[in-house]
Amino acid sequence: MFKRFCAAFWLVFAVPAFALQADGPERHFTGADLFSLEIAADPQISPDGRWVAYVRRSGDIMTDRFRPTIWLVDTRSDEQMPIAAGPGSHMNPRWSPDGGKLAYISSAEGGSSQLFVRWMESGESVRLTGLANAPGSIAWSPDGSRIAYAMLVPGASEPLGTLPDAPEGAEWAEPLDVTTAIGYRADGAGYLQPGFEQIFVVPADGGAARQLSFGDYHHGGPLSWTADGRSILFSGNRSPDWELDPIESEIYSLDVATSTITALTDRDGPDANPVVSPDGRHIAWLGFDDRRLGYHNTLLYVMDRDGSNRRALTGALDRSANSPVWSADSRAIYFSHDDRGETKVARVSLSGTIRTVAEGLTGATLDRPYSGGAFSVARDGSLAITGGPATRPADVVLVRGGDSRRLTRLNANLLDRKAMGEVRRVETLSSLDGRTIESWLTLPPDHVAGQRHPLILEIHGGPFAAYGPHFSTDNQLYAAAGYAVLSVNPRGSTSYGAEFANLIHHAYPGDDYRDLMDAVDGVIAEGYVDPEQLFVTGGSGGGVLTSWIVGNTSRFRAAATQKPVINWTTQALVSDIPVFVAQYWFGALPWEDQQSYWSRSPLSLVGNVETPTLVVVGGEDERTPVSEAEQYYMALRMEGVPTTLIRVPGASHGGLAARPSQSAAKASAILAWFERYRDEAEASAP
Repeated sequence: MFKRFCAAFWLVFAVPAFALQADGPERHFTGADLFSLEIAADPQISPDGRWVAYVRRSGDIMTDRFRPTIWLVDTRSDEQMPIAAGPGSHMNPRWSPDGGKLAYISSAEGGSSQLFVRWMESGESVRLTGLANAPGSIAWSPDGSRIAYAMLVPGASEPLGTLPDAPEGAEWAEPLDVTTAIGYRADGAGYLQPGFEQIFVVPADGGAARQLSFGDYHHGGPLSWTADGRSILFSGNRSPDWELDPIESEIYSLDVATSTITALTDRDGPDANPVVSPDGRHIAWLGFDDRRLGYHNTLLYVMDRDGSNRRALTGALDRSANSPVWSADSRAIYFSHDDRGETKVARVSLSGTIRTVAEGLTGATLDRPYSGGAFSVARDGSLAITGGPATRPADVVLVRGGDSRRLTRLNANLLDRKAMGEVRRVETLSSLDGRTIESWLTLPPDHVAGQRHPLILEIHGGPFAAYGPHFSTDNQLYAAAGYAVLSVNPRGSTSYGAEFANLIHHAYPGDDYRDLMDAVDGVIAEGYVDPEQLFVTGGSGGGVLTSWIVGNTSRFRAAATQKPVINWTTQALVSDIPVFVAQYWFGALPWEDQQSYWSRSPLSLVGNVETPTLVVVGGEDERTPVSEAEQYYMALRMEGVPTTLIRVPGASHGGLAARPSQSAAKASAILAWFERYRDEAEASAP
């Protein structure tokens, strides 16, 4: 496996010593370009709207990582300067209420991440904490004198049995690892350290931190202070059976002086992300009534400071609300939402009137074109957002008075000289029920009208997620190799309303397969695609559907299933979300309804597969564990189907493409697999 991985890496980057010098610069996007990309994230506009502090993630070819630093951009002149850009990682910039200071998290001094504050006038930064674990969810008090944060407080596993005393100097094995928790591991973190997240407060000008919350519950962020500075709001689940209720939470008020905790909500469903209005009278928050559906729209609510007079403000929107931020006058709330694959910012009044104030947001995901993006709001209503076209990673954009202006051009020196694949929006009517299915087609950079290309159908994960007109390294690499790439939002995708998303409730995979095939037929009919040169890939939920597709049709020349779920019974018991899978995606435990689990498992169709299928998975994937991919690989081998298994060393589910070399090598391996069967098809053509 390691040799195969290295071979793929070599194909991407190696240049023979005897190779001729290039005649000119490379016009197309290549795997080597991933190391030069930069992405803007977490833009935080100062209260007066003059500055934007943001996280700038830059590729580093020597460490093979994207390193986060913090930069400041002047909204008047567009000039930039670094705030924290030395060795280490720097993130989460947050302005003090008066704009005179900037708090952030940094590992600049080695070891674990710590809380720093920079005095903007003097330019001096001071480390406030010396913690064993990284702080998060930092929040300034209204008067700027204190900063609250959340942090894991380690605990100890309860021992089972006893050991004899070891002789002095003896070297014994590690003690037994005793697990009693349901959530004992998480993707990207592996096996979890025992303990609970607790809330702390520290003086903003230095001093000892004080723990405010206690007990065997997670007390997490985001955090929000009340206007009088006496309480901090947070969300959590403090019920005795919290481990068996994976999405339940309430809004709590924590008294800073006494550590008394008071519940402000009490319904069945998640209540999270509380934000207190500047005048202290209201609390905005996110949540929904839990109906045990695969997908629920997250609504934006408001209540009085004491928890009374609760009401939904976005019930008529039929989209999920995110990231609430109060206007300075406490009369409205800004929030983001996805709409038909695109991310927007809207403003809702306390009477429920909604209007869009910013569009074109894009997120920090690089490998695939997922919807997303971040924003912040100044006192005058100016917004800083992450945005940009489908051919560029996110930049910082200022939205003021209805006009938008890009403040950064992080990738201009690299990508302005590249011919990138154009992204076009296409629509298809579902043959199942006539619904409109939306897709984005990335064309090869040298496409000319009337030209047909081999097609890669690239399927999103989730399954409750959405693609849109956003930058994607995978799609651009595929396009540069001469493929058209189709990114489809079949039924089950978000941003089209709750009813559309829940068409796959307890029925996934299923009719979404039909939508994908109709979308492929649509671009063939429009003349973009060679119908004899079809290929398919997708990750996570897209890996599920890739495996489902090759179990139902042989029309694709080759497939690459990435981090798939193959057997829903093992997924429900071995992944890091076992209770959620059983409760929300099946409504029963595996032994209570084994037929449903098996009939929706791609493994049940493996006997039908004829398509050569590559299997790709991260070596430390806890969401769709390596065992899922290995089951499929071995089943394909036993059936005599051409296959190869690629494990990406050290990669989690969410980090399969986190390191530039692995992202480039993975895309190169998929292209090499497709080229193998594309060439065979062309050789056999009349």
